[in-house]
Amino acid sequence: MHTEHVLKAETKTALKLKKKRFQLTPKTAPYFFVGPALLLFLCFTVYPIIASFLLSFTTKVEGVTTFSGLFNYTRLFSDPLFYKALGNTFIILLFQVPIMLFIAVILAVFLNSSLLKMKGFYRVAFFTPAVTSLVAASVIFVLMLNTDYGLINYLLESVGLKKIDWLSSPFWSRVSLIVLTTWRWTGYNMVIVLAGLQSISQDLYEAASMDGAGRIRKFFSITIPQLKPVLLFTFILSTIGSFQLFDEPYNLTKGGPNNATLTITYYLYNQGFGYFDFGYASAIAYVVVLFIAILSYIQFKVVRDD
Repeated sequence: MHTEHVLKAETKTALKLKKKRFQLTPKTAPYFFVGPALLLFLCFTVYPIIASFLLSFTTKVEGVTTFSGLFNYTRLFSDPLFYKALGNTFIILLFQVPIMLFIAVILAVFLNSSLLKMKGFYRVAFFTPAVTSLVAASVIFVLMLNTDYGLINYLLESVGLKKIDWLSSPFWSRVSLIVLTTWRWTGYNMVIVLAGLQSISQDLYEAASMDGAGRIRKFFSITIPQLKPVLLFTFILSTIGSFQLFDEPYNLTKGGPNNATLTITYYLYNQGFGYFDFGYASAIAYVVVLFIAILSYIQFKVVRDD
């Protein structure tokens, strides 16, 4: 009997210790809840970054991966196709981003007007392209821009103008790509600018009205200066997005004609998953990161100096 009593007591003690061991406390609870997210972040973000960086210093010869130092980087800066893809990306950045942000600001000001009715409808309508499938949107644009039976050329011919080779001409294929990306992302940036407009104090506009300022003067003297942080944010996001363009040129023109719409990310994809040259593709990725960092720094510097 004494032995059974001792065993029961030991069992109860062990169960109490086990419960206590897994009991959450204010000190351990944060680690318990953050742990899974941190583990996923380490596995799917930190590890790929480190692995791809190390991979950029290797080359694969006859199925054997060997350390090659800076070979991929020196090869990169002597690759004419890399400069072609980089130039295409900068062309899109220099033309598409300012046009898109200009339209986004105009639409945001329009939707912020107190005279406008059905604001919710217009906001959803302009934001819808941002959530539309890129494949579906690209297929529609391909059909609309088709040289022989596209809707756009039909409208041009109906007013006496000539057909345009939207997707088979180097110049017009870039124009088509810029139109597609502008159509898709203008509404997204419009919502961000609209949020910035609604945070501007109305007292500033009332004071300007008392001083006799008109709408145009208010726009350039109050609205634009107050929107500077928001515009910087959208400009940096759009810059990063321009360097990440892949779906649009891939689905619209397949990078052609004559590599006219070959973007830097599309070129990276071709090297990595087309030719399975992952070391070279990793080097391209880190050069792109460097370009984005430099451009973001320049944008911050320009805005800060102003």
